[in-house]
Amino acid sequence: MSVTESWSRVMSLLREHAPADHADLPGPATEQMLATAEERMGISLPADLRTWLLLNNLDLPEEDFDDDVTCCGFDGFPDEGSFFLGIRAMENLYTNRSRPGGFDPPNQPDNPFWRNEWIPFLSDQDGWRGKFIDVRDGRVGRWFTGEISVTGEYESMALYFDSVAEKLTKIADGDYPVCKVAEGRLLWL
Repeated sequence: MSVTESWSRVMSLLREHAPADHADLPGPATEQMLATAEERMGISLPADLRTWLLLNNLDLPEEDFDDDVTCCGFDGFPDEGSFFLGIRAMENLYTNRSRPGGFDPPNQPDNPFWRNEWIPFLSDQDGWRGKFIDVRDGRVGRWFTGEISVTGEYESMALYFDSVAEKLTKIADGDYPVCKVAEGRLLWL
């Protein structure tokens, strides 16, 4: 399944089971927005990430952006405490995490907390943990500040989005004990 098909499945499930949350999501990024971000970050976006952002750029509207937090996003999706990043939030977190030597800490090139080849697309509000796509091979990994990051948790963004769709299906079926749908929104318990 492609990233477009997997993300479309997520959006269909969200629209069907949590329509108020779905209605809050903004439209797509533009090629110009992506090119500008790539230029400022100094790295090319992988094809899957680019495709996804051209479907939905999940940046908050300017009036809802909070300068006091590291990352802003639509709270409660895809889970409690983390959210998908739009291109602006992605760029800010990438800039914050990147290091001159290419990885952090500089004395652990084989097991770093962070590599400059990783572009975050999901984060908590503090930017301490989240998921990234590796520009070298398109695999999805996860980081948690101060711990060794996990690379290759998913072979692609499409497979990661499939897991989000499975979670949404379980929530809709009442088989996910920490979340339910109330008044068209995901409600984390």
